[in-house]
Amino acid sequence: MFRIMAAKKVNLANLPTSLHPLPKVSSWLEGPEIWVKRDDLTGCALSGNKVRKLEYVIYDAIKKKSDVLITCGGIQSNHARATAVAAAKVGLKCHLVLSGQLEDVPDGNTFLDFLFGAKVTFLEGANLSEMDQAMEDVAQTYIKEGKKPYVIPLGASSPLGALGYIGAATEITMQAGELREKFDYVVVPCGSAGTLAGLAIGFSYLNPQTEIWGISVSFKENWIREKVTSLAQETKEQFLPELATPITNFRVLDNYIGEGYGETTPEQLKMIQQIASLEGLVLDPVYTGKAFWGLKEEIRKGTLKKGQKVLFVHTGGIFGLFANHYRKMLARNIFDLKIQNYIHLDKND
Repeated sequence: MFRIMAAKKVNLANLPTSLHPLPKVSSWLEGPEIWVKRDDLTGCALSGNKVRKLEYVIYDAIKKKSDVLITCGGIQSNHARATAVAAAKVGLKCHLVLSGQLEDVPDGNTFLDFLFGAKVTFLEGANLSEMDQAMEDVAQTYIKEGKKPYVIPLGASSPLGALGYIGAATEITMQAGELREKFDYVVVPCGSAGTLAGLAIGFSYLNPQTEIWGISVSFKENWIREKVTSLAQETKEQFLPELATPITNFRVLDNYIGEGYGETTPEQLKMIQQIASLEGLVLDPVYTGKAFWGLKEEIRKGTLKKGQKVLFVHTGGIFGLFANHYRKMLARNIFDLKIQNYIHLDKND
């Protein structure tokens, strides 16, 4: 196993998360045997993959005697909401910079941001560099007030954050060994690349024959490859001197981004409903739904075949499904087709 130098964490997640097959989905797709790693069940208010990364990052913030966490994301950012949850849990303040416009009634993750006591700065249409600058501006404001802010990059995708998914790779390897299973591919939704980097680093050391796929929901392949390579090198320098770099056991698929981050289609929503009705497994429109759509399409193309085994890492995101935009799309395109399944009973019957 890894010898991780000088890295400690706070305990926020319920680990290990379960790992099990999806037989009905596998039969439906008529391809490889698909399993799921239930990192949507890490706990900390259903914070999914984000909490593994935040355990290390928040320990560092506490060690440095910070009193307010600052981070950024989209309007329905799972990472931003998870940071707000974790901050409340450990007794720190939280300030979020979100790319989007506040609706009259906050919904989904944004509603929870306020519920957990976060302060929010909204920047409509902001890109990553603009959000980074805004976080620095917010941090300077807190410094002038005598506070000690701690800025967490998008998705907590830093060497510290990557340690969370190096740990997850170890966890998966141990579980697979206990079940006497071996996975040809591990597939994960990819946003800011920290989760992909951690898994690729971990499996490069523990089981390099397993190929790690990051299905991008926002950034293009070159950006993600450069980020993973950079994170691997920084992680080697800071924590894992025995790590061989560059790592090469991962693949990035950026052809399922569609119209952009947070944008979905009726076809993808129909697939989310199909999987929920087959397995009781809930995917979200931003991350896991888009990534599973990519997995489904690669099976349809014949890239992944019968006889192979694929592990899909469920990174969470259920609250995004309750944003008004997605609920309206589901109601309009999916649920109204099932109205005949409901029986009206007259109150006098």
